[in-house]
Amino acid sequence: MGISDTIVAIGTPPGISALSVVRLSGPASLSVVSRICPGLPKRPEPRRAQLVRALDPDTGELLDHVLVTVFEAPGSYTGELMAEVSCHGGWLSPALILEACLRGGARRADAGEFTRRAFLNGKMDLLQAEAVLDLIEGRSRALHGAAVHQLDRGLSRRIAELRGSLVDLEAMLVHHLDFPEEDDPPVPTAEILSRAMETMAMMEDLLRLAPEGELLREGAITVLAGLPNSGKSSVFNALLGEERAIVTEVPGTTRDALEVVVSLGGFPFRLVDTAGLRETDEKVERIGIEVARRYLLRADVILFCVEGLRALSAAEAGFLEEVVGAPVVLVRTKMDLFPGFEPEEPAGAAAIGNSEGQRVEEIVAVSAETGDGLDRLREVLPGLAFRGLVRSGVQTPLLTRQRQADGIRMALKELGAFAGALAGGLPMEVAATHLRPAETALEELLGVIPREEILDRVFREFCIGK
Repeated sequence: MGISDTIVAIGTPPGISALSVVRLSGPASLSVVSRICPGLPKRPEPRRAQLVRALDPDTGELLDHVLVTVFEAPGSYTGELMAEVSCHGGWLSPALILEACLRGGARRADAGEFTRRAFLNGKMDLLQAEAVLDLIEGRSRALHGAAVHQLDRGLSRRIAELRGSLVDLEAMLVHHLDFPEEDDPPVPTAEILSRAMETMAMMEDLLRLAPEGELLREGAITVLAGLPNSGKSSVFNALLGEERAIVTEVPGTTRDALEVVVSLGGFPFRLVDTAGLRETDEKVERIGIEVARRYLLRADVILFCVEGLRALSAAEAGFLEEVVGAPVVLVRTKMDLFPGFEPEEPAGAAAIGNSEGQRVEEIVAVSAETGDGLDRLREVLPGLAFRGLVRSGVQTPLLTRQRQADGIRMALKELGAFAGALAGGLPMEVAATHLRPAETALEELLGVIPREEILDRVFREFCIGK
């Protein structure tokens, strides 16, 4: 993919809208736009929108009245000469202007190519480029906050700080390697080892929140489970604020898993309404129950619904025995039938009715009919699925992608090997061989070493036009 050609793409989603934007980047951006907008001044004032007529370059047919804004290099998003054509929205006008630009000499942009050029031209590092994608795709305030912080180089500064610590360690070793015969080196080995351990602790802090960072992008899988007619679907609909699941008095209505992404307390959750857990000979319902159990194995949080105040049955207790890892919220449903009930907090065995209470972290009484308790349920969930982020806040440097976590793990592994070699009395030159690979792992995170396969993996997730 050449960087000397001029690319074009529609930068707004297709469909009915008030406006649409066609953007170009590359040395011929102005000449391409001037061909379809002959009324544009030969040297338009940068960053000032100009109202002109867009014409078909071959027939002269009027395509639309548009606003053209030119951005000179390097003061543009990509760092190149850019032009943006704002036209009326809809399906046809932007498509006709795009086609005219293609006939005028521009090339259709690849996915993420504008941001890729911004990276290659030094306008942002690779972590900031990934933040752009998180900002576009984010469906919760928490991910938006983390992405904006990362776009402002919050994570990049932390990674650069870690890399700087590794460079400092290398500098400390220089005298040892150049003058090994001296008895009193300028920096004692114990101090070098201490600095290495401090840097490892910083890396471990980043990794500690990495699973929650990825959940910010994917949404925490939150499974509503329980016996048939336990009120799962009613709670599901109430949390969504709309009727998405069928609710009837007939047991076994839910036959499949229904999944919807929703923001609760500013955090993303993938609510999953599942088939009621029971023994059945009905083939379709049995398949639905198997789907429910598969979701439960992947769940980040489980909302176990029990109607009213009754104790858990043997079947429900058996379900809790199967739960491994995911926190469980006991949701006492249909509480409009039991006015005045207030569950214990935190949950205890007595509140549930048997010894399985030790598996439950919260009890929340709700009524889908009146809405009582739903705000409490919305408050509880972020603290269970995003414990670390609720405590530290999304403004902390945060790893949001597997690539980022893998890079830190590699650097931590090499630095740990360095510290182990140093503590084990191995020669300095042997221990030092682990520092450069650790640096390389961090440099690849920032894109200091722009390996093509890494760039392809990052930018192929972007939409066309960004």
